[in-house]
Amino acid sequence: MRDPRALLDPIVEWHGRVRDGIVSATEQQPAESLAAVDRDTQGDTIYAIDVAAEAIVARFADALAEEHSFVLVAEGLPEGRRCYPDGRDEASVDWWIIVDPIDGTRGLMYQKRSAWVLTGVAPNRGADTSLRDIVLAVQTEIPLVKQHLSDQLWALKGEGAQARRFNRVTGESEQIALRPSRATTIQHGYASIARFFPGARDELASLDEAIVLGALGPYAPGKAHCFEDQYASSGGQLYELAAGHDRFIADVRPLMRPLLAAKGLPPALTCHPYDVCTALIAEEIGVIVTDAYGQPLDPPLNLEAEVAWAGYANTHIRAQVEPLLQEALRARGWVKGGPAASAKASAPGEGPPLRT
Repeated sequence: MRDPRALLDPIVEWHGRVRDGIVSATEQQPAESLAAVDRDTQGDTIYAIDVAAEAIVARFADALAEEHSFVLVAEGLPEGRRCYPDGRDEASVDWWIIVDPIDGTRGLMYQKRSAWVLTGVAPNRGADTSLRDIVLAVQTEIPLVKQHLSDQLWALKGEGAQARRFNRVTGESEQIALRPSRATTIQHGYASIARFFPGARDELASLDEAIVLGALGPYAPGKAHCFEDQYASSGGQLYELAAGHDRFIADVRPLMRPLLAAKGLPPALTCHPYDVCTALIAEEIGVIVTDAYGQPLDPPLNLEAEVAWAGYANTHIRAQVEPLLQEALRARGWVKGGPAASAKASAPGEGPPLRT
């Protein structure tokens, strides 16, 4: 396998260009313009703000192809991917690179919350290339116009993660240390079930209630014993876990398909592999990231797969929450099998294998 370090600097530089280009666009155009729908794709709705990022992606890919060969996986490409340099056969290239140029578009275009540029790089294993194959990941914060600081994180498989904070006013960067929460309980912390969009929010809220009440019992009169945060960006959620802001997050929206169908509703928008392509960074920092069964998260690197995932700040939080999550999912019929059937699932308190 070629050394992924050769890709780190070009990707980091490209992320900076995306960040600066999108911030410039948000400074110069009103939210109504940026929020205009450009087109609908199978995976998501593409807004005007996304189109600006797509142009930067295309320029980056052309430049990177002068020295590297790869399959680029991103929205806006024919069949969801393109081989670089032009004319190369997919089987002959070195890398698969999956990109989400703006994860958290909706919050950013209305200037509510930062979005993120996400990139994962894996050795080419053809259509079988998956999240576990990623050996390099980079994510960069796209800040609000009123925000002068922007974080950037990257990780090489088995070598830990690094982070730095960029000051848009001075142009300077400084290294920062991120660390997941060391709390042993979700009490007095942030713990959330993602329910961003209409369709099954009532059912997802009931799942949230079952987990919190199972973990902490009834709350005291006039008190709140834990909190939630609906950050509509999977990359942002992973950052919040890595930075120690959140203790538990689960996004099980893909499991809602049968329930939505029973209501006569179409499938809803869910998480896709490009939304979690930087999970390596969170894991290298110490976050435990699993699928809906408690196994290491490992979707294929394509645009179509729907991803259900959970993240735990540490093994104590996992031991407290995961059995309750698994029990609630099985009780509702959202995952199949009894407690033993999740022999698929890791034992509480044990994380997925560390990347070594």
